[in-house]
Amino acid sequence: MKNIYLQLTAKESSVPGLVLATVTAASGSTPQKPGSSALFQNGKLIAGTVGGGIIESRTAEYAAGCTESKESALLKFHLDQETSDPEEAVCGGIITILVDSDPFAHLRVFMEMEKSLKSGRPGVLVTRVVPWNGSQVMIKRCWASGSCELNLPGDDREMIRIGVEKILSSGNRDGYRHLDVTIPGEQQGAKVFLEPVFPPRRLIIAGAGHVGRAVSHQGKLLGFEVTVIDDRAEYANSRNLPDADNIIVKDIGMAMKELQKDEDTYVVIVTRGHSHDAEALRACIGSEAAYVGMMGSKVKVAKIHEDFIANGWATEEEWKRICTPIGLEIASVTVEEIAVSIAAQLILYKGSRQKRQELKISD
Repeated sequence: MKNIYLQLTAKESSVPGLVLATVTAASGSTPQKPGSSALFQNGKLIAGTVGGGIIESRTAEYAAGCTESKESALLKFHLDQETSDPEEAVCGGIITILVDSDPFAHLRVFMEMEKSLKSGRPGVLVTRVVPWNGSQVMIKRCWASGSCELNLPGDDREMIRIGVEKILSSGNRDGYRHLDVTIPGEQQGAKVFLEPVFPPRRLIIAGAGHVGRAVSHQGKLLGFEVTVIDDRAEYANSRNLPDADNIIVKDIGMAMKELQKDEDTYVVIVTRGHSHDAEALRACIGSEAAYVGMMGSKVKVAKIHEDFIANGWATEEEWKRICTPIGLEIASVTVEEIAVSIAAQLILYKGSRQKRQELKISD
């Protein structure tokens, strides 16, 4: 799914009734984690989610009411396990949601974010929330990809700077955190939320056939920036690949060699033949890619493995990092099932890498 803030930059600022809701805190069992966001228009959900069910319903109700009042708020929901209302949530946790009644007031900040992400630079969305009337709050935001000024006292500004630097240096996309701050002359209870925002992970698919097309669709659903390579123009086109962000019509091995493959890159090799698979694999084996998977029978995989070792194109250690045959074993048969098994493996690798990054930022 496209970054929720970038969906705002794509809309006209005159669009009426838009409200942005973001989960800022969660404890115990909750349906969503901090950083999850949703857009509402006139009280109806149009993008994202803050948890579904009764939580989303009540957030939508508030969003509908604050469209005209322009009263932003922090809403807290207790998801009690014991309730007499069968429609209530029974997760047992507590979730807090920030409802921004006028997100277009921060459009300049979101446009700065968009510019930064397009250039490949991650950053942190800094949101200052100051209570002023019960659950109602005042909101100020800035985009921190370098320095950030929020007109806070020196100590708090330094604390925010350190928090931003720690998030960015860790590379942890799920490192959402909040800081309690003191602002002279303003009501107690002010908070600053730090939300890491990174460019989307890249999915490179070698092969634009049936499986490549299906994987392209799954990858887009998972939020990847999808690039598909094939040397056949009749397959490598937007009509056949409507979900691809980038389509390259070129020799597969050469194109794969030219593309950047870093730790945010995931490679799926599903070409039409042995030689194309091998050329694509030669161009990325031993790279920093977070994931490289290749489709093929056990016989084909064994043959390619033998060739790579014999010709010195890979070490045994490098070969062990290749997921082949590709995908999780879920007894998949159809093209769509194979694509789901590959998508599941991408999620597994993405999640395990994220867990390792979370260790870097833990206090």
